[in-house]
Amino acid sequence: MTSSETTMTSRRHDSTGGGLAWDDDRDFADADRGFIARLEPGVVRAADGRVVWDADAYGFLDGECPPTAHPSLWRQSGLVARQGLYEVVPGIYQVRGLDLSNVTFVEGERGVVVNDPLISTEVAAAALALYREHRGDRPVTGVIYTHSHVDHFGGVRGVVDPAEVTTGRVPVIAPAGFLEHAASENVFTGTAMARRSGYMYGAALPKGPAGQIGCGLGQTTSTGTVGLIAPTVDISRTGQVETVDGVRMVFQLTPGTEAPAEMNFHFPDLRVLCVAENACHTLHNVLTLRGALVRDPSAWARYLTETVRLFADDTDVVFASHHWPTWGQERAIRFLEEQRDAYAYLHDQSVRLINAGYTGTEIAEELSFPPALDSAWHARGYYGTLSHNAKAVYQRYMGWFDGNPAHLWQHPPTEAAVRYVEFMGGADAVVAKARASYEAGDLRWVAEVLSHVLFAEPGHPEARTLQGDTFERLGHGSESGPWRNFYLMGAAELRDGILGTPTPTAPDVLAALTAEQIFQSMAVRVDGPRAAEAGRLLLRWEFTDTGEVWTLLLSNGALTPMRGDAPRGERPAVVLRLARTTLNTVLGGATTFADEIMGGAVTLDGDADALITFGSLLESPDPDFALVTS
Repeated sequence: MTSSETTMTSRRHDSTGGGLAWDDDRDFADADRGFIARLEPGVVRAADGRVVWDADAYGFLDGECPPTAHPSLWRQSGLVARQGLYEVVPGIYQVRGLDLSNVTFVEGERGVVVNDPLISTEVAAAALALYREHRGDRPVTGVIYTHSHVDHFGGVRGVVDPAEVTTGRVPVIAPAGFLEHAASENVFTGTAMARRSGYMYGAALPKGPAGQIGCGLGQTTSTGTVGLIAPTVDISRTGQVETVDGVRMVFQLTPGTEAPAEMNFHFPDLRVLCVAENACHTLHNVLTLRGALVRDPSAWARYLTETVRLFADDTDVVFASHHWPTWGQERAIRFLEEQRDAYAYLHDQSVRLINAGYTGTEIAEELSFPPALDSAWHARGYYGTLSHNAKAVYQRYMGWFDGNPAHLWQHPPTEAAVRYVEFMGGADAVVAKARASYEAGDLRWVAEVLSHVLFAEPGHPEARTLQGDTFERLGHGSESGPWRNFYLMGAAELRDGILGTPTPTAPDVLAALTAEQIFQSMAVRVDGPRAAEAGRLLLRWEFTDTGEVWTLLLSNGALTPMRGDAPRGERPAVVLRLARTTLNTVLGGATTFADEIMGGAVTLDGDADALITFGSLLESPDPDFALVTS
């Protein structure tokens, strides 16, 4: 990095962190409080020797912040990278720093209740082993999923045998609606989400001062085996009390906050409150950059108000499924109320500006927190930001159209780029002008105009080089971990080619999908124009193990799943008889329909060519589609 580049990045640092209390070390004291032991070495491997987690790779964060990182994000990453077993209070222990999330162990009369068993089987097993090494070989007597995101359930097979759940020895507790949302969230648009997740978490970036240093919520995501065991106990109402292994818990449902199915819960006998992912040491996402349904920050704030009213008087410690706990009743209440105020302010002021005629991008530039929130370390934009959250609020209420007729029917990006570049004098002229803007430090403008060049001429060498440099500088100046990772991943792909990170859906998740969800996931893969040419097609599916019958109607290029028989007694072209478990195996990629038909697990009545035709109309998404070029 040149001296001028360092100066530019330093200006970015100064403009976003100048009002923070850098001498306030309470977060460091809290992050270290209760430390018992680290996992040594901090590396977790799969059965085949593949590394699925490497906490030791972040050792560089012990050093001084370099000019290639935002000081505030460097501070946050250093806090989050701390790993090991910690005591929250006697009887409650956390393993932190072994995945994106934390796993919490609550000791009961006979064993231990496991809360949020991380993403992967391997890291969850390593965390449980670390706990048992220092707290005794206690059996797992219960499992709790706080919400429906994979970093809070995917490692469950690393802490409990499914047979123990099936026989009723180990209950699995989750909020109502958990299974539906856990199974379906990343199915319909799973390929696109996985592609963007690789950018968001910087999966392919080298870990180091100039590369991946964390994502604000955690360091990154583990890459081991994902599993899912269905809940056996649903939390269906706020105030519901459950006792597991002598551990009494009072639950609060918070649907539609950080996840569509989520809950907080209180340990009244320990005066400890778990707030799931509803209050962490960062501003969270209203719309995550990997893609999701837009969340409701107003409801989020209202539920946090309810949390304080329900539990604050009987709480001395608050912990979440990420980051470190907050001790002391007064500090805990202040933390919860400031988190509440952040989401309420974000929502209400964005809506106020919407009604004043501002668009989403204009609101993002206009909006800032008042001083008390802006200076609160836990409300900084390490993961979510005011900028992209404000745009999400606009999207939630107003959609994609900003009301300007000029934006009603614009050219798609590549067609628009060709015209922009021609208007501006050709690609070489645009790059020359962009280089001048680059030297002047107007990096946002450089990124915008070079994007036009790269959509018009994806292989333009000077544009690729300059855009890579621009993204790198923007990344090094970002306080948000995901922003940094997006910029640096973009730079890496411009320099080295596509670094796609496809994430296949785990077999356990596929098995948890309802038949309707599976058929809906097929519907969004149908090539509509070719299907329309194929005409009308009926397929009947009979599941021999569940007794379910479904009819799929392909008509006018659209696939309609219907429970039961075909409408008006119409005769299906083909009838498939198979076990639902066989379908799960096929969808998981372990076998094919052809193999299962040959082996007799799937039987057909009718026209086999109809099934072949149907299969030919289902597209396989490209997990490595371009993001920074056309």
